[in-house]
Amino acid sequence: MSGTRAYHLRDPRPAGFWPLALVFGLFLLFLYGPMITIFVLSFQGPEGGLTFPLRGVSLHWFHKLAEGLGTVDIGAAFRRSLMLGTVVMAFTIVLSVLAGLAFRKRLRGGDALFYIAVASLIMPSIIVSLGIGLQFRLLDTGVKELLGALGAEDLLEGYGTALGLMSSALGAHLTWTLPFGLLIMFAVFNRFNPAFEEAARDLGATPWQGFAHVVLPLIGPSIVGIGMFGFTLSWDEIARTSQAIGDVNTLPLELQGLTSTVTTPAIYALGTVTTIVSLLVMAAALGAAAWLGRRARSRGKA
Repeated sequence: MSGTRAYHLRDPRPAGFWPLALVFGLFLLFLYGPMITIFVLSFQGPEGGLTFPLRGVSLHWFHKLAEGLGTVDIGAAFRRSLMLGTVVMAFTIVLSVLAGLAFRKRLRGGDALFYIAVASLIMPSIIVSLGIGLQFRLLDTGVKELLGALGAEDLLEGYGTALGLMSSALGAHLTWTLPFGLLIMFAVFNRFNPAFEEAARDLGATPWQGFAHVVLPLIGPSIVGIGMFGFTLSWDEIARTSQAIGDVNTLPLELQGLTSTVTTPAIYALGTVTTIVSLLVMAAALGAAAWLGRRARSRGKA
């Protein structure tokens, strides 16, 4: 009505609001304070140190990082981590989706398979890494003995180890990322309405067409989330990689080694770069998930 003023009444804050808000603020400070501190200190001037106060503001230590940190090839370690994270992400997505589709039906021994798949989450990461490293060293011994028994001396001399970025390290990372992907996909299919697929079959769609045009668009945001988990968990992983990667290092392992030798803010610049990569992947995943969600809703209204 014209001439009427609308008043928005709001309930008064309860007595415990501000103490809880203070605790929550302190929690956020504890959670993100170290990351913000690293960001700030990485932009120091040439005279900057590892602690406050901040001495100037520049990109000096990022230039030093680009030049290299001693004998460590940061660029190669960065590329290795990027490649490994991408492959882990792809495997995590494909295997999680396939497992989710398989577990939609009651499987004999399915419960045992599920618990075996997620058991690595409760195992200490360093134990998993040691176990994988030991398995591949035993494989090396078996291969060398076999080559020796066959008299393949040339192959035996050229054989190094089965430990590597795309073998043992990949398997070690999948023991960490796959359980998360499986749990997400099981939850998605647990609340998935099969009526959509039945409608597609009634309209003459084949099983593949039903999956590609009905199921996949609906679970698309969840798949993006699984991919984000797969990449970021692999990108930051240290413990499961340490004993299972062979004679090369990923970026987190190089970063861990540099903390005892590099005493300049260049180490902070490296931490800032790795964190920015993680944030960019998360932002891209959230954007893709939002876009797929809007697309699915628009199709539903059509």
